[in-house]
Amino acid sequence: MLPVPLPRQTLGFFPTPLIELPRLSKTLGGPKILMKRDDLTGLALGGNKTRKLEFILGEALTQGADCIITAGAAQSNHCRQTAAAGAQLGLECHLVLGGEAPAETQGNLLLDELFGAHIHWSGEHRKGEDIPELSAQLKAIGKKPFMVPYGGSNELGAAAFVEALCELKKQLDEQNQSLGHIVFASSSGGTQAGLMLAKKLLNWDVELLGIKIDKQEFEGQNFEQSVLELARSTAKLLGVDTEFSLADVQLDAGYLGEGYGVVGEVEREAIRLTAQQEGILLDPVYTGRAMAGLIGMVRKGRIGVDKPVLFWHTGGAPALFAYGAEIFSE
Repeated sequence: MLPVPLPRQTLGFFPTPLIELPRLSKTLGGPKILMKRDDLTGLALGGNKTRKLEFILGEALTQGADCIITAGAAQSNHCRQTAAAGAQLGLECHLVLGGEAPAETQGNLLLDELFGAHIHWSGEHRKGEDIPELSAQLKAIGKKPFMVPYGGSNELGAAAFVEALCELKKQLDEQNQSLGHIVFASSSGGTQAGLMLAKKLLNWDVELLGIKIDKQEFEGQNFEQSVLELARSTAKLLGVDTEFSLADVQLDAGYLGEGYGVVGEVEREAIRLTAQQEGILLDPVYTGRAMAGLIGMVRKGRIGVDKPVLFWHTGGAPALFAYGAEIFSE
C-alpha cells in the first residue's frame, strides 16, 4: 500500500508471479536466482509499464483527457502498452516514435497499429522531444490531450514501483525467502527511483543493481542525477520524509555495448541461455541486456552465492520478432 492514495485505473493482473530459475542457477554455478515476472502483467502481452500506466492514466482520466500522447523508439514496449491501455479505456492514442517508418511492420510496432494508435515518426527524436508541438496541435482542434512521460517515468510511474517492491517483499516473506540483490534494466529511471524509495520505506537491506541500457542522456541531464531527483520528488508526492544521495543510485554501465537497441554477443547469450534453460523469453533491448549484467556479475563474483539474487523481468518479448536477424547472427 502507498502512504497516500493516488488515482488509479486497473489495467493489469497483480501480483505477478515470483519464481525460481533452478536450471539457470545451476548452469552459472552461482547463487539461487529468482525472477519477478512482470512480463505477465497481462496488458498487451505484459510488461512493467502496465504498473506505471495504472497510476498515470488514472490521473489522465481524473483530468478529463480524451487522448494520450507518449514517445519512444520504434520497438518501444512502453508505447505498445500505452496504445493497448488507450484502446481499453477509449482514449485516442498518439505515439511519437524515433526513426522513420520501416518497410515491414512487425514486433511492437505491429501491435501499436493493431491497437489503433496514431503513429508520428520523429527522426532522431525518440524521447518525446516533439510531444509539446503535437499536444498544441491536438488542443487546437478541440482535443484534451494528456502527456504520458517517456517510459512512464514521472512521480506517478515511480510510485507504482514503490508498491511493486512492497508486493515483492510480501511474496518473499510468504515463501520464507531472503534476498541479497535485485537486478533490473534501468533506462528512463522510474522503476529504479520507485524501488529506491520503497527500499527506504521498508528499511530493507537489499542491494538494488540497475543495469544501464542507454548511453543517451535525456534533456542533457546526467542519468544518475535524473534518477536521484525523481526519487526525491516521488518521496515528496507521497509525503515521505527521507533522504537520498547519488550513492543510492547504483548503476552498472558496463553492458552498454554499441548503444541502445544494438544487440551484442552478451545479449545473445543471455537471451539464449534463459530461453533454453528456463523456457522464458527476454527481449533484445532491455531484459536481454539486464540479464547479461546479472550473468556477468555472477561470473565475476560481484554477486556472491551466499544469498539469492532476483531478476526483475520487465517484459518486452514482442520486440524479439523485429530482432531475429540480430539475435541469431554470429
